[in-house]
Amino acid sequence: MKSIGIQGGKGSFSEQAATQFAMNHGIDDFNIVYQISSESVLGGLESDETDYGVIAMENAQGGVVIESVEALARYRCSIIEMFHIPVDQNLLGIAGMNVGDITEIHSHQQALRQCKDFLSEHFWTRPLIEEDDTAESARRLSEGKLPKTAGVIANKACAELYDLEILQESIHDLKHNLTLFLGVKKL
Repeated sequence: MKSIGIQGGKGSFSEQAATQFAMNHGIDDFNIVYQISSESVLGGLESDETDYGVIAMENAQGGVVIESVEALARYRCSIIEMFHIPVDQNLLGIAGMNVGDITEIHSHQQALRQCKDFLSEHFWTRPLIEEDDTAESARRLSEGKLPKTAGVIANKACAELYDLEILQESIHDLKHNLTLFLGVKKL
């Protein structure tokens, strides 16, 4: 069985990208190792913890993923594929919450950038709080580690996975919101 390290948690877009990567390379039997950061993904390759890694490099609106660039500068690896996946950002909250009840928004820096027009229009007076991962933000909200009045921006899969409600779908600013991912392996 092959292992694929990703820079995200369960329900993240990186998990979706890892599944696509495995399919693209005919890898049917694999497990995903949730390493949250690009540095952990590349470090996992170097230490032979994983066979492959999948990291986000750039989003059409959010721009370059700086943490991935910095990790690539620190670790040696071989890029075996560059591919895009569509990213559908959604506003999630605790079940029964209304959009107007949200007092703060939590998500990864990239997700906040991808939804900046939506956030400026609807939440311009509310704090936007950067987290290390979209899916981890959803998990933290579900576990009560974020205020009950917080909203999170994440993949639809997180709503079901973490028992959250989709308060508003497809809140990203670009109609075709694509993120470039790299599939990598140890040199």
